[in-house]
Amino acid sequence: MKKRRKVTTRTLQRQKKQKEPIAMITAYDYPSAKLAEQAGADMILVGDSLGMVVLGYDSTIPVTLDDMVHHTKAVTRGAKYAMVVADLPFATAHFSKDEVLRSAARLMQEAGAYAVKLEGGTEIVENVRALTAAGIPVVSHLGLTPQSVNQLGGYLIQGKDVSGAEKLLAEAKLLEEAGACALVLECVPEELARLISESLAIPTIGIGAGRFCDGQVLVFHDLLQIGSDWSPSFAKTYAQVGQIMQQAIAEYVTEVKERRFPEEKHVTHLSQETLATLYGAREEQEYDHRRNNPSVV
Repeated sequence: MKKRRKVTTRTLQRQKKQKEPIAMITAYDYPSAKLAEQAGADMILVGDSLGMVVLGYDSTIPVTLDDMVHHTKAVTRGAKYAMVVADLPFATAHFSKDEVLRSAARLMQEAGAYAVKLEGGTEIVENVRALTAAGIPVVSHLGLTPQSVNQLGGYLIQGKDVSGAEKLLAEAKLLEEAGACALVLECVPEELARLISESLAIPTIGIGAGRFCDGQVLVFHDLLQIGSDWSPSFAKTYAQVGQIMQQAIAEYVTEVKERRFPEEKHVTHLSQETLATLYGAREEQEYDHRRNNPSVV
């Protein structure tokens, strides 16, 4: 079996040049990251969507930098070859350059991320430039930017009219010029995503942006349908793992209630000598009776 090499920014550039699609999965912990890497994912995004998917918030806005560091640490322990990208949480990308650098440094030094992702366009270009100048790879994010959902008025398709499309294209070029190594396009019409992808030298990663981006990203829990009955229209469910998990847990609960678990094969026993010393002969007999008749309490 061919040994896998670490995915780097050069790997992404090669994949774009050779038209090899990039597979990214959004994951939030050690087991999901390990599974994603074993399945061959090129990139793993530790998204601030963990606020909604894992922490139960209504949006990504409550997610803190400490949350992101905590979850990114878990992901980097599970992924050794895939490129791990961590989101800078709400408002962080708009802070001063010093504050943005400190936040990004935490994600890289403490949590082990390879790159950071920033939502926004023109307003954050200088911070993208500062990060890349400091040696921190940046993945930019345009289109539907969940951290700005209140300003956008909801989770809506972006760039549908001429002015909106021209703005996204111009911002994509500005972010590339500032040093971004890749660009996530979320909820953008397919034709616009294709134009942006063909206009940039850096790879684009689409989510709800059609078939012509250089890569695609889906949330681990969406593609496996874990923990939610809802799935975005642009997502595809590859397995109903959540149903299987619920059925298994329900079976466990039933067996516990009916005293069918644990069985004999799941337990260990004291030696007869130790048992006799601890319980005495009479108690030993009673214990043996209970052991052979677990329904008797």
